[in-house]
Amino acid sequence: MEKIKKFLKKNFVWIILFICLIGFCFLAEEAYNKEIMKIDVVGYKTISILLMSDFTTSLSKIITNFGGAIYLILFSIILLLVIKNKKIGLTIVGNLLIATILNILLKNILQRPRPIEYRLIDETGYSFPSGHSMVAMAFYGLLIYLIYRYEKNKFLKYILISLLSILIILIGISRIYLGVHYTSDVLAGFLISISYLIIYIKVINKFMNLNDKIV
Repeated sequence: MEKIKKFLKKNFVWIILFICLIGFCFLAEEAYNKEIMKIDVVGYKTISILLMSDFTTSLSKIITNFGGAIYLILFSIILLLVIKNKKIGLTIVGNLLIATILNILLKNILQRPRPIEYRLIDETGYSFPSGHSMVAMAFYGLLIYLIYRYEKNKFLKYILISLLSILIILIGISRIYLGVHYTSDVLAGFLISISYLIIYIKVINKFMNLNDKIV
């Protein structure tokens, strides 16, 4: 039993990566076959029944922008200018670029059409995996890691981590609520992004000296 605990502790992140990849592959197979999954129907109905209102619609249109290209590019530029450790700034920009390219590749491989029945905003392109959800998880997920690693004030650290985590979830929910993605698109975006982010963080820690202070 002790050996199992040590193994799990030592390989925890790799186990998470493996689980996320398995989940993504399952969803990707269904999406490739153009299947509408039960989770898609249940997810949308649950969100629409619980949240549907004029206020929520307006709020969702605002929140969803935080996972869009314009906002994320702007945030990246600001962070690149503000952060004195340019290696960290470059890892943030590089992360955004790689996650975006990976999402485009996956969308064009799987070519799942977007839902059209309940769309509240106009969107183009393929649906799976959700670009907003995937790139938001990668971008804000890396920020969560950097805050966890560098921020010394524990109160501020966990406040920022909590806020960013909530933002990631809300971006995903907003895509379902606005009718531009299936629930499985959003989940798949989160899962593949977590897997990618684990590898990305391992790579930058190995090949870049990020031991300096962030500011």
